[in-house]
Amino acid sequence: MAAQTQTDSDLMSGINVTPLVDITLVLLVVFLVTAKILAGSALAVDLPRAQTATSEQTILHIAIARDGEIGVDEAVALADDEVLARAKAALATDPDVRAVIDADGAVAHARVVHAMDLLRRAGLGKVAFGVEPEVVTP
Repeated sequence: MAAQTQTDSDLMSGINVTPLVDITLVLLVVFLVTAKILAGSALAVDLPRAQTATSEQTILHIAIARDGEIGVDEAVALADDEVLARAKAALATDPDVRAVIDADGAVAHARVVHAMDLLRRAGLGKVAFGVEPEVVTP
C-alpha cells in the first residue's frame, strides 16, 4: 500500500483553534500572577506562614513593617490619628468593611495590638491577620 498524498482537490475546511486557546490560557495565568503581585502591600513585610491560610476579601489593608511603621492601603508611615481617620472613613463608606493586618513576623506583639486598638476605636470590628500559606511536603 502506498501512502496517500494530498491533492489540490482536498481543501482544509476548518481552523485549528487549539493553539489560540493555549496562548489565551497562558496570558490569563500571567495576568493573574502579576495582578496578585501588584496588589500587594506598599510596605515590605515578611508574613508568617500558616497551613490553614485562606484568601480574604481585603477592603482596608493595614501593613506593619519590621521597624513598626504602619501603612493603610497604599499610604505608608502614618501617624495614629491618620490610621484612625482612614479606618473611620472606610467604615463610613461601607458598614461591613473588613480589615486585614499584615504584620511582619519580627514585629513586636504590642505594635500589632496597638493597630487592633486603633481599628476598634474607629468602630471597625471585623479584623483578620494576613499570612502566607505554608507549603507542606508529604
